[in-house]
Amino acid sequence: MITITQEHPVQPDLALLHARHTQAMHADTPPESIHMLPADALAAPGIWFFVMREAGVALGMGAFKRIDATHAEIKSMHVLSEARGRGLARHLLDHLMAHARTAGFARLSLETGAQPSFAAARALYTQAGFVECGPFEGYGPDPNSVFMTRAI
Repeated sequence: MITITQEHPVQPDLALLHARHTQAMHADTPPESIHMLPADALAAPGIWFFVMREAGVALGMGAFKRIDATHAEIKSMHVLSEARGRGLARHLLDHLMAHARTAGFARLSLETGAQPSFAAARALYTQAGFVECGPFEGYGPDPNSVFMTRAI
């Protein structure tokens, strides 16, 4: 059974998720274009952090960060490679969108990579109704970034 719960991002059993996410972000993205938050930064006020588990084992994580009263940003969404292909990323994304809506946000935006290694992520977001947009709060134009948004 898959569960998704709001948890603290700094826990020993989440180290693998954070390490894999960091590794993926650094694989083919120049350092100046990496916008991920480290685990401890995900514990800041205004960030909702969720963990997806199966039989207690952490398989995925995702968060959203308040931009303003009606707008939030998806951060640090990652599903372990060995758990992919089961629709878990979409399940996690749907959970984040529903929780953000419940928290009072009307719009979700995100930044993801423009490189081929991010094609599956971009396809996931497109299938979920996200459309490309310009840079938003705190970002500038970057050829290594794709910015997306959608009303929720």
